[in-house]
Amino acid sequence: VTENRSDLEDLHLYATPREQRFRRFASLEFEGQLYMTPYDFIQAVTSDEPKRKQEFYNAKTELNQILMETPPVWKGSSKLFRNLNEKGVISYTEYLFLLCILTKPHAGFRIAFNMFDTDGNEMVDKKEFLVLQEIFRKKNEKREKRGDEEKRAMLRLQLYGYHTSTNSVLKTEGEDLVPRSYWDTLRRSTSQALFSDLAERADDISSSLSDTTLLVHFFGKKGKAELNFEDFYRFMDNLQTEVLEIEFLSYSNGMNTISEEDFAHILLRYTNVENTSSYLENMRCSIPEEKGITFEEFRSFFQFLNNLEDFTIAMQMYNFASRSIGQDEFKRAVYVATGVKLSAHLVNTVFKIFDVDRDDQLSYKEFIGIMKDRLNRGFRGYKPIQRYTTFKSCVRKELYSR
Repeated sequence: VTENRSDLEDLHLYATPREQRFRRFASLEFEGQLYMTPYDFIQAVTSDEPKRKQEFYNAKTELNQILMETPPVWKGSSKLFRNLNEKGVISYTEYLFLLCILTKPHAGFRIAFNMFDTDGNEMVDKKEFLVLQEIFRKKNEKREKRGDEEKRAMLRLQLYGYHTSTNSVLKTEGEDLVPRSYWDTLRRSTSQALFSDLAERADDISSSLSDTTLLVHFFGKKGKAELNFEDFYRFMDNLQTEVLEIEFLSYSNGMNTISEEDFAHILLRYTNVENTSSYLENMRCSIPEEKGITFEEFRSFFQFLNNLEDFTIAMQMYNFASRSIGQDEFKRAVYVATGVKLSAHLVNTVFKIFDVDRDDQLSYKEFIGIMKDRLNRGFRGYKPIQRYTTFKSCVRKELYSR
């Protein structure tokens, strides 16, 4: 255990918000590179701060043993990360990839797979997947903060496991005038992988990096297995489900439902809304009788949010973006645009949360503008919201404690 790391604390000044969050939650170190455990990753996307004191372990002697616990991809489940707990290692670029998965619609899973499948044989091998490492590294180097080159080199070592030179980055003039998300970067870059130096360098990258839980899970302990679309789809769907289950269970206290107020807390977590208390108070007045939100309703709503872009386009096409819409129109538009069916109670709850003027209509500003921020979960800090204890929530906790 390395207890004194004060000499590395100022590296935070050179890190982007994503890098800072990864460094704050990572608890493993191997040859200078930081890694998250599956437990660390779950905490990073569901909590504000790590729930334990950060201690770094040099996993060199234990790395192979840790990876021995990794199941093959066909044994994956929606409890994979919880079952592995501390028995796993996740690199920084894999952390970014997993964050991308959490906010993508199921229709995008095929696009993601095809982006990795650069030779078009309907299978992804380890070499193709490792192109991801270079794509995200190159994007990060273009965004690096200027300053002490030695500190920046130390930060790159922590995040990528090897020293890199910004002079080696392939960059065309004006390329970075438009900020792009990591998903957009992945989509644009992998389609050109066969025509660049990225795929050619995959072998060099593979030899310089240690295996991780994802690499062993996808490609086996020897790295020779290949990943088909069905297994890839199942992994992405399981990850989304697992994170939603964890959030749901953290509020349900063992019951089959969470309260409408708790649902509002979860929705407002990662938004830029400053005065969240007004939304919560509005909902309490509008829904005096608690019925509860089931996990299926909860999951269907977040599936819809992952399709928010398609929904927004549909709203604009039918001129709904310029006017408010009622609950029936909203429910129908969600299904037409995304294929997701929302229950009448869930739609009513959403309206009661965001309908601040209480006219039983939702405007673009009242809902879509706020929910677009929610898709940045994990990329910006978790915002704790004051929870008020209601009589019913006390009863739920009392029943569960028995």
